Amino acid sequence: MNKKEYLKMVEEKLDHSKIYPLEEALELCDELAVRKFDETILISYNLNLKVNERVRGTVSYPNFFGAEKKVLVFAKGEKAQEAQDAGATYVGDVDLVEKIKKGWFDFDVAIATPDMMKDVGKLGAVLGRRGLMPNPKIGTVTMNVGQTVQAFKAGKREFRSEKNGVLQVPVGKKSLDNTKIIENIETLTDTLKKLKPKDVKGEFIKTTFIHSAMGPGIRVNIR
Repeated sequence: MNKKEYLKMVEEKLDHSKIYPLEEALELCDELAVRKFDETILISYNLNLKVNERVRGTVSYPNFFGAEKKVLVFAKGEKAQEAQDAGATYVGDVDLVEKIKKGWFDFDVAIATPDMMKDVGKLGAVLGRRGLMPNPKIGTVTMNVGQTVQAFKAGKREFRSEKNGVLQVPVGKKSLDNTKIIENIETLTDTLKKLKPKDVKGEFIKTTFIHSAMGPGIRVNIR
């Protein structure tokens, strides 16, 4: 199917003026995801935030999907051993700091013990713009490194909104049962609502769209 044919199919199947129930939207999303690979399914929230204000947090989905995360831990001594025992992909201290300074970023999540933040803080610029900087607010600066490593390897995910108030988060794969994707969406939405800034007036979540990685957005009702 060429691009012109695909766009024609989208126009025939998708009513842009309609707000779809989640189940119906996911069925339509599956119909419109014509790529041969197992596309990621994402949800996009348009949030009521001030200019440049961001929302950041983590979510532990009830239904796992995707590849296991590569978890890096900055720690020393007993805590380094705890991280290794928990299955961390990489464990180290200043050696990893120096390696990252040279341009190495082969990991998905970075965790650090508080005593390591003096050294890890030197990586603020490079890790920050990649969304990889350990942060106590989301639990990635912690003494509970073993538990945290296990949580991320089991599917816990970090999320952060953009400057324009849009938050886009993976919630499943096309191959995952739609009921399980809906459970993941409900968990994510409940988590997000708890992060609503106190000064927000009116609805925090203004609009919501579901889409496959390569497909069009489908507006949904998550209430």
